[in-house]
Amino acid sequence: MASLLTDLTPEHSTDLPESADVVVIGGGVIGMSVAYHLVEAGVQNVVLLERGALGAGSSAKPLGGVRGTFSDPNNIRLGRHSLAKFRDFESTHGIDISFREVGYLFLCRTPEELAACEASVELQNSLGGNSRMVSPHEAQRINPYIAPGALLGAQFSPEDGLACPRSVVDGYASLSKELGLVIADRTQVTGIEASNGSVESVQTSRGTIRTTSVICCAGAWSASIGNMVGVDLPVVPVKRQIGITRPDGGPTPPVIPFTLDLGTTMYFHNYDDQLLLGISNPGQEKGFDRDFSFDWVPDFNASAEICAPALSDRELEHGWAGLYENTPDRNALIGASEDVRGFSYATGFSGHGFLQAPGVGEIMADLHLGRESFMDASGFSAERFSCQNVPQLNEVHII
Repeated sequence: MASLLTDLTPEHSTDLPESADVVVIGGGVIGMSVAYHLVEAGVQNVVLLERGALGAGSSAKPLGGVRGTFSDPNNIRLGRHSLAKFRDFESTHGIDISFREVGYLFLCRTPEELAACEASVELQNSLGGNSRMVSPHEAQRINPYIAPGALLGAQFSPEDGLACPRSVVDGYASLSKELGLVIADRTQVTGIEASNGSVESVQTSRGTIRTTSVICCAGAWSASIGNMVGVDLPVVPVKRQIGITRPDGGPTPPVIPFTLDLGTTMYFHNYDDQLLLGISNPGQEKGFDRDFSFDWVPDFNASAEICAPALSDRELEHGWAGLYENTPDRNALIGASEDVRGFSYATGFSGHGFLQAPGVGEIMADLHLGRESFMDASGFSAERFSCQNVPQLNEVHII
């Protein structure tokens, strides 16, 4: 049994129960979706533990993109299923999550990128999507910031879009509490007790909860949770940063798709009346540092000079830093331990957690109840890194 303890605010929103049928670890969008789908399916006595405040980890500062645009069939199925749930969130639950169907635009500047996107369009559309390849000039028509001369083409998926992560986390929380979920925030998990290969209890900074079922949704902190029971969850934290442009007195930016350059990982989209800018820095050191800096801006500017010159050297009003929870192949870990009964996991989403959260919650509830889900999620098992018989994921649309 390992230990992981930090100083916590002594105020808590609820008493800690002595036992639970299921303990969900992590109060981000994945944990909240899992907890909601459990109680919505009728599972009783579910407790969610969050080390800080709900949504204060990786879910606090994602980009808010939602898409079914991927190149791996498992990611396409999961993304499209979740996208439909986001689109219907307000009509189903009466909660506005600011869903906007603005589309996604992936820029291709090499023959290899173009061929990969052409293949993914064919695959996506065979699975019910409506993605298409567009010419450089059509890409500029869709997004006026684009320099068509830099492109060989682009992939456009008009059904994708944006939603507000904070609203989704809060929405799942309020819905879940109405159905009986116990949420214990500011409660640090310090250990998990297992005996004879089965989970028996969870130790926290506020006491022990007896349980036979634990679901790890701890995001960037998941490796430490897995270590508590000897389960290898190969998740490492990596800082990602974005900036919001400062108003310049000119016209409000046009509505554009969530736009990404595959070659440089530069991305940008609308954010209120301004633009959100970012780039995934491949040289970023691993770790839990979430201090914001402007050290990524030169890389963004250099990339923008190629694809979107009007966005280079834009003055930023503010920005923030958050954590990606990366796995070796930059795809999620979803499944149950083969060695420790009662320990399952939904983590390691590598930047795709928000957009896949609704479907993941449904999968984990089905897994717990032993019933067939809307898709076979075995390809996401952590066993793929140690077992040759587990199919490997092949994803191009990673930032």
